[in-house]
Amino acid sequence: MKVETSVKTADIALYYPLEAARKKLPVYINFHGGAFIMHEKEMDDPYCRYLANRTECVVANVEYAKAPEYPFPKPIEQLYEIFRWIKKNADDLNFDSERIMIGGQSSGANLAAALCLYLEEKGEAQPRLQVLNCPMLDFATPHSNKPEPDMLRARYPQAAHLLNMCYVPKKGQAENPLASPVYATVSDRLAPALIVIAEHDAFRPEAERYAKKLREAGVDVQEILFEDCKHAFTHLGPKEKAEEAWETVARKIREAAEFPAN
Repeated sequence: MKVETSVKTADIALYYPLEAARKKLPVYINFHGGAFIMHEKEMDDPYCRYLANRTECVVANVEYAKAPEYPFPKPIEQLYEIFRWIKKNADDLNFDSERIMIGGQSSGANLAAALCLYLEEKGEAQPRLQVLNCPMLDFATPHSNKPEPDMLRARYPQAAHLLNMCYVPKKGQAENPLASPVYATVSDRLAPALIVIAEHDAFRPEAERYAKKLREAGVDVQEILFEDCKHAFTHLGPKEKAEEAWETVARKIREAAEFPAN
């Protein structure tokens, strides 16, 4: 389906569960990875099908605006409009507007965290859950200063810098909390978080730092470290670890959907 936003038209795929006990279904909004500049929502097709059937939720898989054509903060602004559109049109789509969760992988996880912060800035209701899977949360720290386990990327951190500049090209944007959530001032009003971390991931320290920041602010955080795994392991393997992570995400979504509505 197509959703018109002020940034650009967004393409959203909806995955309904094969079986569900509720008449109005909870919604999980998914943001794929791709360093803010590449990949398409179809890369998450198996993942979204799995989550829909394991959670009895509708999964809305979003093709969001990408850099460099749409740099920071355009994707966040677009996702905010999509979030509001889903709530507004919930009845027509058979959604439960009070049971919405969001999440993403890598750059998609960054956008999920940023959307929660953006909603808090505006004083609007949070989703019931934010799933941050191998999140990239710190543009201000040069990639050369991150513990990169991939020898090729470690040798040529300029490649990561180039990707980053596509999303945050202007001076001062890298330190903006909506681009780098680790620098945000957070409150206990933010959505509960599931943070999936790979042991051998350049972004592990910033994920752990954000988990600590949320926890100290009073946010309910479940932080899980997957040993012997690299960035994007949930999609690239090893298979056993990926399956464990998928089930962990599904279980957390089910739990969030079960909380009584306000």
